[in-house]
Amino acid sequence: MNATQLRYAVADGVATITLHRPERLNAFTPVMARELTGAATAADADDDVRVVLVTGAGRAFCAGADLGGGEDTFRDRGARPDPVPRGTVDGVPRDWGGIASLPFARLRKPVIAAVNGPAVGIGATMTLPMDVRIAAASARFGFVFTRRGIVPEAASSWFLPRVVGISQAMEWVATGRVFDAAEALRGRLVSRVVPDDELLPTAHGLAREIADHTSGVAVGAARQLLWSMLGAPSPWDAHRAESRALAELGAGPDAAEGVASFLERRPARFTAPVGDGLEVAGVPRWPAPPDDLG
Repeated sequence: MNATQLRYAVADGVATITLHRPERLNAFTPVMARELTGAATAADADDDVRVVLVTGAGRAFCAGADLGGGEDTFRDRGARPDPVPRGTVDGVPRDWGGIASLPFARLRKPVIAAVNGPAVGIGATMTLPMDVRIAAASARFGFVFTRRGIVPEAASSWFLPRVVGISQAMEWVATGRVFDAAEALRGRLVSRVVPDDELLPTAHGLAREIADHTSGVAVGAARQLLWSMLGAPSPWDAHRAESRALAELGAGPDAAEGVASFLERRPARFTAPVGDGLEVAGVPRWPAPPDDLG
């Protein structure tokens, strides 16, 4: 894909998306939002991609929104033209954070965020729909919106309490303070903290473990089940969805191969396409974003 503010590369089943405005600490822009949407869409459609890894170039993951617009940075409603189309929701312009993050929520592949430095504002909220967040020891996080006179975006009012719990979410959002990787680990925002020089090897190692040893369709189905059931009214909803998925996938080629490889004590060779398998299994998938993005 053609992009100016990120890099996209696929190798050995892993799609690596690197935010690439290092001279601006990868500060977020509308162009980056649209390019992230394109990268997530490309990874979702590519049967060779089993895992998506997101990181930042240079010494930051993403330092937040680019504030080069000054006092009008967050002023919408026709105050100035959008650099790229974004569409509307309920009659107001869509927030750029949601445009960037929601395609990752809908992905059929697991997503790993390798947070290599400051992840502030949208730099923090864009990671919330990602499945695993690994932080470098030097990483810093901040949900700083209230200190800028705005509210959190990128659908984070839905994601953040589910990831870390409502009390921790409110503490970080209400104070708007920046905190270190150790606090992020205690608050369950990240799953582990590693030395800076071990971040990408650790993230790639996890990606390789998934890509090399698991069924893509099984991982994709499990991802959608786990996220979807966060809002389910009762465990019976999970029981219904899991029963159908087990019945359908259990009759498929990857289940047969998984059992055969175990009995024959050899590595499995899974072949079922992710997209087709999820359609067959009837696993709930979140809706696509609005189609009015221009």
